[in-house]
Amino acid sequence: MALKAVFFDVGETLVDEERWWRTLADSAGIEPQALWAALGMTIERGEEHDALWRHLGVAQPDAWAQIVYDMADLYPDALACLESVRSLGLRVGVAGNQSTRLEEWLRAARLPVDVVASSDGLGARKPDPAFFAALVELAGCAPAELAYVGDRVDNDVVPALRAGMPAVHLRRGPWGRLQPTPPGAIAVASLAEVPPTLASMS
Repeated sequence: MALKAVFFDVGETLVDEERWWRTLADSAGIEPQALWAALGMTIERGEEHDALWRHLGVAQPDAWAQIVYDMADLYPDALACLESVRSLGLRVGVAGNQSTRLEEWLRAARLPVDVVASSDGLGARKPDPAFFAALVELAGCAPAELAYVGDRVDNDVVPALRAGMPAVHLRRGPWGRLQPTPPGAIAVASLAEVPPTLASMS
């Protein structure tokens, strides 16, 4: 079945979250390297990212809900990838575990995409199957015709495969580098590899 659409995750897929994490470390009064260590422990244990504050013994900072991305936070290959994928004639969407506030930022950024959504807006968070079912509905095609690109195996790749979607594992960022690509998924090292990968599936 030919590919008709693709959805991209946000954090560590399109957006480099290093500034975001450094801001949180500063807000919590801890060294960035301590946060990186706690994040690595969190990933190794298969926990959600907010568990790292427990490992550090500090309260989750209020800044957690206040940070909004900036266009400078986009990875250098993000816009070119979205434009190239769109030029393939595919419907392009962006959807991750984000707040409606970050969803509004994504819309205001006017990225070259057709659909913008968030877990808050959809009423379901990855890896909930309802999240991926909602993407299928937004894309207006069969699961096998909709690819999902993300960095996390547990939240992005495995649930997309279980939903019947082709899954592309982006091997960058903390989760992308530490979690091995599962059978059935396609591994890429950068977004520059995504357009030719999707073209071969269309």
